[in-house]
Amino acid sequence: MAILVFLIFLLPLSFFLFYLFKHGSSNLPPGPPALPLIGHLHMMMFDNSPPHVFFWKLSQKYGPLLFLRFGFKPAIVVSTAKMAEEVLKTHDLDCCSRPSLRGTHRLTYNSIDVAFSPYNSYWREMRKLCVVHLFSRVQQYRPIREDEVARLMDKISRFSSDSKPVNLSDELMGLSSTIICRVGFGKRYAEKGAERRRFHALLDGTQVLITSFCFADYFPLIGWVDRLTGFHNRLEKNFKELDIFYQELIDEHLDPNRIKPEENDIVDLLLQLYKTNDFPFELTMDHVKAILMNVFIAGTDTSAATVTWVMSFLMKHPTWLKKTQDEVRALVGENGFLKEDDIQGLTYLKAVIKETARLQPVGPLLLPRETLRKCNIGGYEVPAKSLVHVNTWAIGRDPEVWENPQEFRPERFIGSPIDYSGHYELMPFGAGRRMCPGMRMGVATVELALANLLYRFDWEMPTGMNVEDLDLDALPGIAIHKKNDLILMARKIDA
Repeated sequence: MAILVFLIFLLPLSFFLFYLFKHGSSNLPPGPPALPLIGHLHMMMFDNSPPHVFFWKLSQKYGPLLFLRFGFKPAIVVSTAKMAEEVLKTHDLDCCSRPSLRGTHRLTYNSIDVAFSPYNSYWREMRKLCVVHLFSRVQQYRPIREDEVARLMDKISRFSSDSKPVNLSDELMGLSSTIICRVGFGKRYAEKGAERRRFHALLDGTQVLITSFCFADYFPLIGWVDRLTGFHNRLEKNFKELDIFYQELIDEHLDPNRIKPEENDIVDLLLQLYKTNDFPFELTMDHVKAILMNVFIAGTDTSAATVTWVMSFLMKHPTWLKKTQDEVRALVGENGFLKEDDIQGLTYLKAVIKETARLQPVGPLLLPRETLRKCNIGGYEVPAKSLVHVNTWAIGRDPEVWENPQEFRPERFIGSPIDYSGHYELMPFGAGRRMCPGMRMGVATVELALANLLYRFDWEMPTGMNVEDLDLDALPGIAIHKKNDLILMARKIDA
């Protein structure tokens, strides 16, 4: 029904749209032929591939800078490291804004957060606030990370003693969400409790909405169709539930009888900033909630998904698994546990994580950017207000950069200067002005969890299964998870 209404009301606009783009720039980047009404939306609708794979297939035919049109919205897709450097470095200032998409705009209190705010003086001040006062505190939260990883190791030890399989996907998700809850909110939800279920239901619902199709984003004149599809109501319901969740956290922290943790959590820090309000703009409770949304969405499951993918690749490649374990087990941990200081020199483990991020980045498409003005990129004219999609999944398969790019070969990073910052061949955290400010926290969690999983246990496939049965299929989403849970048997070793 919604599609029928969509076609009836948009048909008269098709001629205008066709005229607009026919008489626009004649030097657009290459791309497939577009329909006058919907552009290339039909191609995505009828292609069964995830968006990053769909874009990569088109780039194989049309080149590293691809032009597409989704309804009234022009877009470019970047698919090689060389082109990514031109867009994210040479033209970073031209391409560093964010599009105003209906879902994220509403969920971030009209885009007053850090991740989804458009580029302007306000965003610069907000990012400075977050980097200086919040995300610089990686070391202060180290005891939380070590405590939660140690708890997980003890839990897996019990599974091992009882000869029970370990659902690593589930356990790592619990680890990551608990760390975020303690760092961000100062609380630890019970594993099987109603609060934990509520937390994950909110997270799942929010991620679905962020990746859902919204007519208003691509056909602004008929944004009302989103009410017919139910998108508007789902968005409002989710927003209200999140707002209640944030307000409850704030009220708990304002309670004078609250027992405070040793280290201020992010809500504490934000409330301190709210009280001082020594900023060029007035910091309100909506600002506090918008930043909490960034912490809630960006920090919860990315680390869990990364460790799950690393363990999956290592199980598929026993030689690399043994080599990584040999390096880890050459260390001596106190009481059979490796702390963050112990693992800084693990060059092979770090190479394995980078190789996994290359082949299966958790964010295969960086958060979409938007061009601030018309600009010339790669010899082509890119219109103002164009979406900019950087396909890190495709860049990880760029044959001009990577030898045998489809192979899992951690050695390619041994002795390589390529790191997560300033190198356009590997960008799991983005690059340029919009690079993820929580990078150090994410890397610390991944390295600590992975090192101890490999230090404490030998890992085997469950009875009746072999390595060939382990798939590497992925689920689409804002963060790419393994489609089927990674379930393994853990065998304790003597520390």
